[in-house]
Amino acid sequence: MPMHDWKRVPPTIYHHFHQRWTVSICDALNAGLLPPGYSALVDQYSSGLYPDVLALERRGPKPSRPRTGTTTLESPRTRLVVQPREGRFHEQANRVVIHHRLGDVVCVIEVVSPGNKAGRIAVREFVSKAVDFLRRGINLLVIDPFPPGPQDPRSLHQLIWDEFDEGAPFEWPADEPLLLASYRAAVPLVEFAPQAFIEPLSVGAELPDMPAWLDADLYVNVPLEPTYRSAWDVCPADFRYLVEHGKLPDEEPPPE
Repeated sequence: MPMHDWKRVPPTIYHHFHQRWTVSICDALNAGLLPPGYSALVDQYSSGLYPDVLALERRGPKPSRPRTGTTTLESPRTRLVVQPREGRFHEQANRVVIHHRLGDVVCVIEVVSPGNKAGRIAVREFVSKAVDFLRRGINLLVIDPFPPGPQDPRSLHQLIWDEFDEGAPFEWPADEPLLLASYRAAVPLVEFAPQAFIEPLSVGAELPDMPAWLDADLYVNVPLEPTYRSAWDVCPADFRYLVEHGKLPDEEPPPE
């Protein structure tokens, strides 16, 4: 199923799909993609200050983690891989760990909403929290179905990455303005710098799987295309028509 043009509909319409997609991603992770000892929860917050989905690792004795077909040590096959230039990260490292009642948070997934880009403060809050996660050793997957705007003219990724390696050259394909970015967090204790695995995307393209990192060498591929389709299929018919045509079935098309 192709990625839709979500900027053509009001934020209230997208919000419904956003909620459905978040739940679909969470369900897929809990249905066997995560290895034993890990679980995914839909977070109670929806603003840029908090993630949409938390991936947790059980506290206490570490469970065995077999390298199953859902987890891998192989490098993700995204088109772009970015890491800080030598010497640009280690002086900023932070070893604080965020805890959760059910376990340690190891990864967060954020599906960007229009509110995350509503203004300078909203974008700054989103970027600040993303950077905070990565510096605390928490991995991050950002799914941005909206093109860059006045507050993120070079993408949210560029704003996040500038906090680790400001001024690093990065060319974004002009015909693929949407962003899928998976970040493997820093591990300061072993001087392990953050790394970004990026897939540019365009409206009308199918979504590839994206890695959600569980630790420094283990990730699970999140099935974005099937979860997107699952969320889309349960949306009301009028909702889907509006997204696809920019108007309801009984409405006149908007003026050019």
